[in-house]
Amino acid sequence: MPTALRACVTGLGMAVPAGVMTNDDFAKFLDTNDEWITQRTGIKKRRIVGEGESTASLSTEAARLALADAGLEAGQLDLILVATISPEMIFPATACFVQANLGVTGIPAFDISAACSGFVYALTVGAKFIESGMYRRVMVIGAETLSRFSDYTDRGSCILFGDGAGAAVLEATEDLSKGVQYSCLFADGAGWDFIHVPAGGSRQIASAETVAQRLHYIKMKGRDVYKFAVDKMQWLLEDCMKACNLSVDDVDLVVPHQVNSRIIESATQKLSFPPEKVYVNIDKYGNTSAASIPMAMVEARQEGKIKPGSTVVMVAFGAGLTWAGAVVRM
Repeated sequence: MPTALRACVTGLGMAVPAGVMTNDDFAKFLDTNDEWITQRTGIKKRRIVGEGESTASLSTEAARLALADAGLEAGQLDLILVATISPEMIFPATACFVQANLGVTGIPAFDISAACSGFVYALTVGAKFIESGMYRRVMVIGAETLSRFSDYTDRGSCILFGDGAGAAVLEATEDLSKGVQYSCLFADGAGWDFIHVPAGGSRQIASAETVAQRLHYIKMKGRDVYKFAVDKMQWLLEDCMKACNLSVDDVDLVVPHQVNSRIIESATQKLSFPPEKVYVNIDKYGNTSAASIPMAMVEARQEGKIKPGSTVVMVAFGAGLTWAGAVVRM
């Protein structure tokens, strides 16, 4: 009988560009101010890519740091997964650029497009490959350069997004008390127009007209997204805890997708999670979509909020519409 395996997180890394854009910077060219943005989102600043930086370059840096943290060489990887909605190109996959940058030609590499739920989707895919026995070591990356797709004339959306990448190394373990204990993935394509980029795909190819109409930028129905996010975050937390028979006391940290501080606070308070058990760093980075959870994991561990043996609950929701959750024991 095959040995049961779990996918354990053995290395973490993150990378953000040097460029910083504050709320006061937006106030220079938009009808907004620091107080308005902070009250509605919790965001104070975000990192913005500059010349020569891209989703692949940030992914590669985060991956190298995660490998070093795990004590591994790139050549020991069996698979590379990149979750992103701001890829290097329409094709090939951003994961293939990362593979080339790491110098590990030959192993499979592909992208996963699930927007802000992307890292949890990719984590689940990587974990299942390990549990099946097909692979032993998987690199999972969430990376975005959403500033490149933000309409800086639309104050309702452009203030939200920042750039960055987070990476996790998954390794097989026979210790079933460690690693990814549970995950759940969902989607509702009927809500595709809540958050989307209209042009640039096969439905509406790039043209002078689509550029003039600013159709290559993020379009968002803010109120609809807000209601969806609050509902799904609370539901995901309840589902993850019920599936693993966890109480609030059993959970060491909730690491939510960094979408909006008010959404995070509303959902977690309803389940009686104290603030110290909910990790929030949206004030420093804004919404980095698929990168937000792994970036938060890195910083939470640096601050001593995640330690060996910690039980972490991840919850995310985003364009698609998608939503996903996971329970990981470190």
